[in-house]
Amino acid sequence: MKKIEFYRNSAGKSYVEEFLDSLTGKEAQKVTWTLKVIEDLDIVPKQYFKNLKNTEDIWEVRVDGINKTYRILGFFYKQELIILNHAFIKKTQKTPRNAIEIAIKRKNDYLRRKK
Repeated sequence: MKKIEFYRNSAGKSYVEEFLDSLTGKEAQKVTWTLKVIEDLDIVPKQYFKNLKNTEDIWEVRVDGINKTYRILGFFYKQELIILNHAFIKKTQKTPRNAIEIAIKRKNDYLRRKK
């Protein structure tokens, strides 16, 4: 079973929590449901969780809302722990490179502080 945690910077700020707080109740419910699916299923369908190619092993949580598409990026830490570190409303077909770069930067910060 996997466990999901949100990345916090050295000051304790969680960008994903801030993003979730900005959503309406129904939108947040949909995201929360998707995160629960990812935690509970051994094999998660790609429509909900997908590894992004050429990204230093960044994974994408995929949530399709009624009028918007949400993405939350993160990485695996010690096999069963997923650290989610960047969230955004997706407006283009491809995941924006700058979003991936933010996720990689935060991943490296997390790993550096865990040593």
